[in-house]
Amino acid sequence: MGDVTNKAETSEEVKPRSVRVVLMALMIAMLLAMLDNMIIGTAMPTIVGELGGLEHLSWVVTAYTLATAASTPIWGKIGDMYGRKGAFLTSIVIFLIGSALSGMAQDMGQLIGFRAVQGLGAGGLMVGVMAIIGDLIPPRERGKYQGMMAGVMALAMIGGPLVGGTITDHMGWRWSFYINLPLGAVALAMVTAVLHLPKKRAKGKIDYLGAALLTLAITSTVLVTTWGGTEYAWGSAEILGLIAVGVLSTAAFLYAETKAAEPVMPLHIFRSRNFTLMSVIGFLVGFAMFGGVLYLPLFQQSVQGASATNSGLLLLPMLLSMMLVSLIAGRITTSSGKYKMFPIIGGALMVVGMFLLAQMDTGTSRLMSGVYMAILGAGLGFLMQITMLVAQNSVDMKDMGVASSSATLFRTLGGSFGVALMGSLFTTQVTNTMADRLGPEAAGAAGSAQLDAASLAKLPEAIREAYQYAVAAGTHSAFLLGAGVAVLGFLAAWFVKEVPLKGAGPAAKAPADGGADGDADAATGDGGPARAHEALAH
Repeated sequence: MGDVTNKAETSEEVKPRSVRVVLMALMIAMLLAMLDNMIIGTAMPTIVGELGGLEHLSWVVTAYTLATAASTPIWGKIGDMYGRKGAFLTSIVIFLIGSALSGMAQDMGQLIGFRAVQGLGAGGLMVGVMAIIGDLIPPRERGKYQGMMAGVMALAMIGGPLVGGTITDHMGWRWSFYINLPLGAVALAMVTAVLHLPKKRAKGKIDYLGAALLTLAITSTVLVTTWGGTEYAWGSAEILGLIAVGVLSTAAFLYAETKAAEPVMPLHIFRSRNFTLMSVIGFLVGFAMFGGVLYLPLFQQSVQGASATNSGLLLLPMLLSMMLVSLIAGRITTSSGKYKMFPIIGGALMVVGMFLLAQMDTGTSRLMSGVYMAILGAGLGFLMQITMLVAQNSVDMKDMGVASSSATLFRTLGGSFGVALMGSLFTTQVTNTMADRLGPEAAGAAGSAQLDAASLAKLPEAIREAYQYAVAAGTHSAFLLGAGVAVLGFLAAWFVKEVPLKGAGPAAKAPADGGADGDADAATGDGGPARAHEALAH
């Protein structure tokens, strides 16, 4: 009897340690997916200089984004049907193959193709992380890990440009891709050794028709937001054709899902009011966040004279605020089980933050812009992980993968729309303001190009001042649009219903000190999907 007791005690001691090891591997995989574009962005000028093909430059990013968005829901469904671990490991392997091939690319065409392969793997990384966390940790306990996920995001956004610049300068641009290999190998080894989720084998077949129609709909949508107002005019035949394809393929997809035995995105998950609301709010959060991340450094470089090299550090007030608030909100959610107030507070702060950023002009100090960014970051901190938490809490365990992938997809699409619409508004405003102040010819000389501080210093004073004024006017319009979109998120948050979080029963109660036993309960609490003592190797 004593031996049994000792074994049980040992198991309780090991469980939280095993959960932490798995979480560490998941965070490395999440870092891989988020860090990649940040690093590549810094290396792009060098890549173009060696491989040529400047006219195809945008496709290096677009191919990755398209493949990621299109494969995201498919990875979620595969995980639900055939097992989360196998799908996740496969996505890591594909991502690493794409990374290695990208590093060996000999021309721009090869690089674009290999980036698409990399994007296919990346689509499964984020979904796999969220769905496995959903399997291991009940929603009630999941809040305590929010700060960890927000920290990884902040690390990627701050460290990406710095790491990318350092690698490109000292090791060559190919190592911007090769750097993924050791990180990915560590994640692979850790997940393989420690994570042991129950194997699944679905009787139904993958919904290939639904997957194809959804891919077509997502591809059309992303291309419209990527090309509209840049490659082609919004009223051009190409853009209108893509919009038509997107609408028709979406309608066909919705019809096909009602007939499929195993739909790639089961429509019944949208019967949950909370899930639908979280999808909408996630879309709006992506819209605001990606727009802010793109145009804040641009404003600080062009108007405030900051160095482009440290562009990641310019976002520090927003990212630190987001990480801290996410951690606090997660802890409160875990201890109280309450969460409805967070989307409301987050939505309000996002509106205020965006509106304040819209007030920045050529006289705004870095201190004040930092304060405005911190307010926006606090709003995002209340929203980023809570939207995923509530979305996962709103579905059955069998749909955890598609719920995670759908929430991720809507946030990604929101980011695409945010960057496109804010970008179009920004470019139009900069061009018009330059023309008003200098005349069409002088405006054309400076153009609406995104000039860094060093390039601006070489311009004649009149043109430089006009350009800085124009950029301030452009960011004003872009952030004002962001504030208007954020209002919709704030309004939607009021309709969220406070449904008790799963795992809130007696078995999920953690000790007052929140120590190791608390973590064990987090993994094994009642309502927790796959109990840690079954899922992890001891």
